[in-house]
Amino acid sequence: MAQQTPAPAQQGAITIQGATAHLGDGTVMENSIIIFEDGVITTISGPSGPIKGEIIDAHGKHVYPGFIAPAKSLGLIEVNAVRASNDQDEMGDFIPNIRSIIAYNAESRVVESMRPNGVLLAQSTPKGGRISGTSTIVQLDAWNWEDAAVKTDDGIHLNWPNSFRRGRWWAGEERGWRPNKNYAEQTKAVTDYIASSMTYGKSTPEARNESYEAMQGLFDGSQKLYVYANGQREIMDAITQLKKAGIKDLVLVGGYEAYKVTDFLKQHNIPVLIGQTHAVPTMDDHDYDLPYKNPKLLTDAGLLVGLQNAGMSNFQTRNLAFYAGQVVGQGMDKETALQLISSNTAKILGIDDRYGSLKVGKSATLFISEGDALDMRTNQLTHAFIDGRMISLETHQTALWNRYSEKYEASKE
Repeated sequence: MAQQTPAPAQQGAITIQGATAHLGDGTVMENSIIIFEDGVITTISGPSGPIKGEIIDAHGKHVYPGFIAPAKSLGLIEVNAVRASNDQDEMGDFIPNIRSIIAYNAESRVVESMRPNGVLLAQSTPKGGRISGTSTIVQLDAWNWEDAAVKTDDGIHLNWPNSFRRGRWWAGEERGWRPNKNYAEQTKAVTDYIASSMTYGKSTPEARNESYEAMQGLFDGSQKLYVYANGQREIMDAITQLKKAGIKDLVLVGGYEAYKVTDFLKQHNIPVLIGQTHAVPTMDDHDYDLPYKNPKLLTDAGLLVGLQNAGMSNFQTRNLAFYAGQVVGQGMDKETALQLISSNTAKILGIDDRYGSLKVGKSATLFISEGDALDMRTNQLTHAFIDGRMISLETHQTALWNRYSEKYEASKE
């Protein structure tokens, strides 16, 4: 079964009436009226507001901005074990000129499976190597990659070296952690490459270097550098050395031990795309619940925080809402937790002028849920819209569910 046919452009006004609206900026509006036309929200009001066009009765239900999945190779890999379906990596260690968007598969069944849980936007991101390539932000209901693109070539992704490495059991080493003797050499290779890229941009080279050319947006601030680092030392080394090298706009991805250096991150104005909460501690001496409470620790410290699951399989990205729900269980206010996967992520990715919250003038990218969208028991979508287009919530999984539920219901008769 192919992906559902993408929805056509919005025709006529649509009014969602009576829902509890979670605006994505911390505001909750009971018994709301939301109107959108031509893909743009035109009215958000209380129950006495105007009504226009097609009416969706959403009394007792909830409206949310579409959730955003950053730092994922969605659309670039279908089945991990099938090499022919894997376009998330290319040969080479320093390949910023590799653009993820041209390999994006708009008909991916994995992409399709995001929508029934409210994940409507993603940052399609290359993986592998030291500098993996360039990401693009996409909406998840499109005919092709050109239609999917929301913000092309938004940033470059760098995997900072680790100061420790695991023992290579296949080489006779013990499995535990040990110092990486090549750490200084590896970090120097990164900073040397950045310095060479900057020099290239300031010169008139005789020969074209596509790799260096792709780095130029990092020096004028038109692109972000997403640096993947988890340890305290790696985080501080990466931020210090990259800022010194002339990188203007940095985002920390992963940030497992970022709670140890929050003052340092605030000083340098570094937002964090923190790792998924559904995980176990990395080290034996870490708190058992550190992954659960990490987003709250960083938010309480005053950092701009979004949620991601860069280390997990693509299909698990559908659980993004439930990662945020996990943080609610750690004491975070529910509307603040919602911002971790909506407005905060939109700000970090630089698309908050159109997405991430429900506001007049912004894109009508939103969904209606039967209940609390951060709770897997009540995250049951009835409608979803991307730029005002009412998209299908059917997937190959729902088709199989319908097929076999009929079989077993029939066997009971």
